[in-house]
Amino acid sequence: MPDQEAFPILDEAQIAALDAVGERRTTTVGEYLYREGDRAYDFIVVVSGEIEILMTVAGEDQVVATHGPGRFLGELNLLTGMRVFVSARVTAAGEIIVVPREALRRAIATDTRVGDVILGAFIARRTVLLSGASSAIRVIGSTFSPDTGRVREFLVRSRIPHEWVDADTDPGADELLRYLDIAPSELPAAIVSGAVVRRATPGVLSEYLGLTVGSLPDRCFDLIVVGGGPGGLAASVYGASEGLRTLGLEMVAIGGQAGSSSRIENYLGFPTGITGGDLMQRAMVQAEKFGAFLTSPCAAESLREESGHLVIHLSDGTDVAARAVVVATGARYRRLEADGLADFEYRGVYYAATEIERRACAMAPVVVAGGGNSAGQAAIFLADAGSDVTLLVRSPDVGAKMSRYLVDRVEAHDRISVKTKTQITAVEGDEALRSVRYRGPDGEGILACSAVFSFIGADPSSEWLSGCVALDAKGFVLTDRALTPDVLGGRWAALARDPLPFETSHPGLFAVGDIRSGSTKRVAAAVGEGSAAVRSVHEFLAFDH
Repeated sequence: MPDQEAFPILDEAQIAALDAVGERRTTTVGEYLYREGDRAYDFIVVVSGEIEILMTVAGEDQVVATHGPGRFLGELNLLTGMRVFVSARVTAAGEIIVVPREALRRAIATDTRVGDVILGAFIARRTVLLSGASSAIRVIGSTFSPDTGRVREFLVRSRIPHEWVDADTDPGADELLRYLDIAPSELPAAIVSGAVVRRATPGVLSEYLGLTVGSLPDRCFDLIVVGGGPGGLAASVYGASEGLRTLGLEMVAIGGQAGSSSRIENYLGFPTGITGGDLMQRAMVQAEKFGAFLTSPCAAESLREESGHLVIHLSDGTDVAARAVVVATGARYRRLEADGLADFEYRGVYYAATEIERRACAMAPVVVAGGGNSAGQAAIFLADAGSDVTLLVRSPDVGAKMSRYLVDRVEAHDRISVKTKTQITAVEGDEALRSVRYRGPDGEGILACSAVFSFIGADPSSEWLSGCVALDAKGFVLTDRALTPDVLGGRWAALARDPLPFETSHPGLFAVGDIRSGSTKRVAAAVGEGSAAVRSVHEFLAFDH
């Protein structure tokens, strides 16, 4: 990572702009401005003197970076509110400008002179942490544990720096467990800034890091967006940027299914492609730049109306409320109807193909089930890493649901073979997955493989809306023109208006992206719907309620 991107030097005008919203103070040698594990810290500009950034590795301080005059401290957790990954210690006395977090957010949103430089550096510094200083969080667990798989998936998809210690194969794992007094029954465990989190889950870890609704100052908003994929993030960006107090809820990790995509090439403006993780991270930074609150993992369980607000009951037992809600919970991949499936989920059967799954395969043969774009992207991603890939497609034509550019690449790749009119009937193995049984035009067969990636279609994530909105026959949410008078009923007659674009059968509740009946299942379409729905939200909020 070039120094000028991750560690730029502010010019006099940029320093002056930050000086106007901050406070100057002197520093002394040995002083800690913040420490690893702190819940919050301020943005700091170095006017004079020197400050080093430290991370504790194996009980000793390791210097990550050194900041002199004109440089500034901080990274993405200044926007997300996550616990601090590193410590800042003064090595040469001088003067600094201290800018509170909310003042920094306003400066970034209103002054492009400083905002562009700071945001670019924050994103680049997170990349540095992900690639070179991953011991900010250490996860200890077994390769064969589904619970470990869920924790690792959450951290990877949330782009949280971490290191994984395999309890089965790492030579130092036993000594580390004894030193930390962690019993095998307490795995997976996470060491976060010196604190030990036993029996770690994505929810417990997220709460400790400060990413759940428990860290919010209050629970009432103008707009709540349920779902953190492309549609939800677009609604959060436009809602927050247009002055709405906005909360985004995501049940797995911000970015949704799109965040696990290895490569998106048909999104406007990215002719050479972009990973789903990079695209969604940029969208997340945009939303938080304008003041949106984003939380994960946080599942919505039910919806009710109370005192003129829509109240969402969450999986942690608490409630959040808003004057309007945008539903962008998307669809989830269906589970294979195969014998033995439950025994291997998250330890051989996967529903995403990211770097973590690719490393787990270690160039061994794999099977990808599905005939859509996600299956094609996964097959190419895994084959490019050295795995021999068998793509099993239930349709007689691999191009029936896959974009032509992906079909051409799949058919041209020498490590990918395709079997059409074929489906998996069983997955088999011992501690690890070893093979799959399949049924095809020529009868039954067995394929040796180390992993199965399932992309066999999706079902809408709409159960939590049961009884609140009208759904189509497949469970997708009906909106605006798809709502017939018999569905709308007397309540809408009393309102004396038709549903707004993207509005559901419940006034003030909108649906966008894959969850919406009749939507185009593409990233760009979801982004367009999420942004356009905010205009309808504003129109709804302007009504006399």
